[in-house]
Amino acid sequence: MQGKASVYSCGPTVYGYSHVGNMRAALFSDLLNRALSYNGLDVTLIMNVTDVGHLVGDADVGEDKMIVAMRREGKTAYEIAEFYARAFFQDLERLNVKPASKYPRATEHIPEQIAMIERLERNDLTYRTSDGIYFDTAKLPEYGRLSGQKSEEKLAGARVELGEKKRATDFALWKFAPEGVRREMVWPSPWGEGFPGWHIECSAMSKRYLGVPFDIHTGGIDLIPVHHENEIAQTLGADGVPEANLWMHSEFVTFDGGKMSKSLGTVFTVQDLVDRGYDPLAYRYFVLGGHYRSKINFTWEALDAAQNALNKLHEATRAWPRPADTGDPDYLERFLAAINDDFNTPEALAILWNLVNDETVPLEVKGATILRFDQIFGLQIDRYLGKLIEVPDDILELGARREAARVAKDWTESDRLRDEIAIRGFAVEDTADGPKFRLV
Repeated sequence: MQGKASVYSCGPTVYGYSHVGNMRAALFSDLLNRALSYNGLDVTLIMNVTDVGHLVGDADVGEDKMIVAMRREGKTAYEIAEFYARAFFQDLERLNVKPASKYPRATEHIPEQIAMIERLERNDLTYRTSDGIYFDTAKLPEYGRLSGQKSEEKLAGARVELGEKKRATDFALWKFAPEGVRREMVWPSPWGEGFPGWHIECSAMSKRYLGVPFDIHTGGIDLIPVHHENEIAQTLGADGVPEANLWMHSEFVTFDGGKMSKSLGTVFTVQDLVDRGYDPLAYRYFVLGGHYRSKINFTWEALDAAQNALNKLHEATRAWPRPADTGDPDYLERFLAAINDDFNTPEALAILWNLVNDETVPLEVKGATILRFDQIFGLQIDRYLGKLIEVPDDILELGARREAARVAKDWTESDRLRDEIAIRGFAVEDTADGPKFRLV
């Protein structure tokens, strides 16, 4: 519809904490949302919460991740889902991600998922095994259209345990509740008591809230070969139309050039960054420094550089006067051109720093311009612009003690002093020139 944009973004699987690599996809979804809004569109953004149906393996084998989490933590399935969903939303807030229009949960849309499976069944695209209802990919010639690979190409050289599946690309739509396994999340269905597969939720909920086809579907690049291929197949099979008109995927975040891995200890959460003294917005700045379709390599040195750049930006704008009513038209035009060139955020950041250092632009005009930029960057520059503060001596003394604790790597004492400073109304930021303070 003219003047409107409909977007569906694959959200978290709430069986554990989301790490910073996962959060890149959420940050890209936010960038897209902000950019479309900046261009004058009314955006409806839906981000799902996967709280049932995601098995340990993409090949429909292994245990449900929720069962694994229940055994690990001794909690109910709903307690686990709620805990990790809250953690995810807290991370979104810390990263200054604009709230989506709605965050539907898979467990709250079982009827819609069952209805879609029934349509697929009526269209002769399903078959039954002893453990569930499966999508028959051989009956959909378009299968593989997103990745550009045919099923036989995707399976070349692969060793796959088929079990009762006809072929490895077939996937579960509905899984029967296994005997002897304690499950809390099971529902009645025309095929027997069980739970939905991972992929059906997104096809069903995107149609429920956006209709099909909607405008844009986003997610991490890892979702292309399985989850998103299967989403496309389900919507085509059930409704005969594409799920989305455009698919956009953010690339991986690597750690020291390698894949983020729990076993290698290279998976970090937003809370881990906070515990190390970083502003979460430093990670947002770091992500903006790379094009969304390019891999970015996370290192502590790179995050230090992002934190220092963010601090420099905040400190520079503190001394600026009240912003003018309008920004600099040349800078605004160049900035929008960069953003509208497939979201070229590295170029947009370069334009921002050109503006900061441009002595020909009046400071009040700089302020108005940079606030317009920040509608997309989301770096909360308005919290600093024109807000020089006078820091009391007792806060400065606490800051010095905290800096000494940090140098000594006494993180417990450093955190205690940070909290004491916060109680007195100030936030402390660690910079190359020592601690800096702002009002909270």
